[in-house]
Amino acid sequence: INPQHLQPVAAMLGRIASARRLMAGAASARVRAFSAPAAASAAASNKIEVFVDGNPVQCDPGMTVLQACALAGVEIPRFCYHERLSIAGNCRMCLVEVEKSIKPVASCAMPVMKGMRVKTDSPMTRKAREGVMEFLLVNHPLDCPICDQGGECDLQDQSMVFGSDRSRFTDNLHDGKRAVEDKNIGPLVKTIMTRCIHCTRCVRFASEVAGVEDLGTTGRGNDMQIGTYVEKLFRSELSGNVIDLCPVGALTSKPYSFTARPWELSRVESVDVMDALGSNITVSSRTNEVMRVIPRLHDGINEEWISDKTRFAYDGLKRQRLVAPMLRRSGNLTDSDWPDALHEVARRLSASRESPDQTAVLAGPFADAESLTALKDLVNAAQSELVCTEEAFPGCTDLRSAYLMNSRIAGVEDADLVLLVGTNPRYEAPVLNARLRKCWLHNELLVASVGPKFDLSY
Repeated sequence: INPQHLQPVAAMLGRIASARRLMAGAASARVRAFSAPAAASAAASNKIEVFVDGNPVQCDPGMTVLQACALAGVEIPRFCYHERLSIAGNCRMCLVEVEKSIKPVASCAMPVMKGMRVKTDSPMTRKAREGVMEFLLVNHPLDCPICDQGGECDLQDQSMVFGSDRSRFTDNLHDGKRAVEDKNIGPLVKTIMTRCIHCTRCVRFASEVAGVEDLGTTGRGNDMQIGTYVEKLFRSELSGNVIDLCPVGALTSKPYSFTARPWELSRVESVDVMDALGSNITVSSRTNEVMRVIPRLHDGINEEWISDKTRFAYDGLKRQRLVAPMLRRSGNLTDSDWPDALHEVARRLSASRESPDQTAVLAGPFADAESLTALKDLVNAAQSELVCTEEAFPGCTDLRSAYLMNSRIAGVEDADLVLLVGTNPRYEAPVLNARLRKCWLHNELLVASVGPKFDLSY
């Protein structure tokens, strides 16, 4: 990199750092002007007191009724609401009764007000939820026995808890239930759009988090459909997250389709190794076979997203791999069994003792210390010391370069400017790129790059 190319960026970073120091100094001076009791009383005075089922709750200004109910420990049903997406307020499942209101209000979109009294289990609230659930089930097909979402479906759970035990839908002889043509949005996400309840979570995720405007709605009312505006694929390195976001079985995983049920799987918490981010994941397996990989919540690293590479790379564990040992006979590799293969390895290792340089071992970067120790003992038994790994020598870890620029991943949200040097985070670390996009949208983050041009989502 030419140092002259970095001079404008360095000057910009210097100006931003100076401005931040001035702002920090002014803020610290203001903080010192107040005593601790005064600051505590000021913080308490900014709270808003609301009553949820008669219990007082102290809320911050701007919080919604749904968030206030969560502080009170009351679970409010919802389909369209998601903590990391914008508020849509279109499923109406979160209706609650508020005193002095002539009708139930959507708790996900209603901000709290001083003295507000919320009733989450009143007859009006229960009747409103039953009505909303009945409308959602009017056009929903009875696909639960063949749906991949069965057993972990929000619609199943909430219809059992908050829905009615009967339906008044009788138009089976004329129009019948609504049927929607399935869309082909790619090789990873399977669509059965007749099950869609129009929560628009997938649309908001694509637009706000993934940064692609491929998904949207067409039509209105009973004729509304979700898909691509033109016949094209949903092209995103984070497209698999709509599978987790979808509260019904409209969007499911194509590779996982018809392979297992949730109650059949054993779950192990793990960490992703497909990139340097270390996203938290849960590996679901059955009979020693990995069936799927889903994200695990971690606000400091991956929030609740994972890349498509992380989600679907398990396919390489069982396809197009060597499943049996092979021996070279007459210049060709042929299948063999383990006793013959191990006997051949032992014979060649014994023959190589007279010439130690004939035996060498290569170890991959994911081998653990115990395996490397056993491997080294085996090679030493063959009178050889030739063991090669991809890991660097672990010494000199206290150098200054080992801890410089070692900020937290979540610390990106506090940055004023991010400098990308020779990297494309959209494909090398898609989850980190999603966090950068969030800061660019909400915190006016400046992003500069040094290196070849590439297409970012911001």
